[in-house]
Amino acid sequence: MDGGMTVITNPIVNVRLTSTISSFEVQRRFNRGISIAELKGKLEMVVGAPASCMDLELFSVSDKFLQKMDDNDALLGSYPVDDDCRIHVTDKSGGQMGEFSDVSKVEKFELSAEAYEKRTDTARSFMKKQRVGRFNEEEMTKKKAEHAAREEEQKAAAEAITVGSRCQVLVPGQPAKLGTVMYVGTADFKPGYWVGVKYDEPLGKHNGTVEGKQYFECENKYGAFVKPLSVTVGDFPEEDYGLDEM
Repeated sequence: MDGGMTVITNPIVNVRLTSTISSFEVQRRFNRGISIAELKGKLEMVVGAPASCMDLELFSVSDKFLQKMDDNDALLGSYPVDDDCRIHVTDKSGGQMGEFSDVSKVEKFELSAEAYEKRTDTARSFMKKQRVGRFNEEEMTKKKAEHAAREEEQKAAAEAITVGSRCQVLVPGQPAKLGTVMYVGTADFKPGYWVGVKYDEPLGKHNGTVEGKQYFECENKYGAFVKPLSVTVGDFPEEDYGLDEM
């Protein structure tokens, strides 16, 4: 019986990779049985340098330089490669650090609106064929008509509301609020007709000023703008919230 001892080495080794054209460190697994030439071929896809222009240097786990890996016919396992050691790739083709991540150096592909319109393989072409969204003329015409009718309703409702009137505001999903009409008309912040209301309680969003323009005055958080159809004018007395009680 042979009294000797056989050491079985894991055929796969995990190494760290760095290069002169990238500031990032990556980890890869390689078979110790591949040649250095084969290793360079695999490294092309990792670091972006051509295999014929690579110089490889081996560093220890603690990043101490060990030796150059300059024999293309030698096997990776013939070098003192351990898990977590580092292989540094020097690109001799003239590649610069970060050139593959600098998008300013990439030639941009530009297509005119006219040329894009003629292509049949675009999202716009698909939407036209399927009559989706704004390419469904019948649906878009219907929506425009509905919007116009709604705006006419809002305008008519606004014309029936006068500044100084007491009102109740009913916005979908919110409780009813009482207040006083302070402004009626169009506004700069959004198209259409709006009613500015000063609520009886601090249930609003501002003090009558929106995006730097003052439409009316009230205390902060008491003012709000709502659509005319959300406003009902009537005899809504201001409630006594017990402020006179002791």
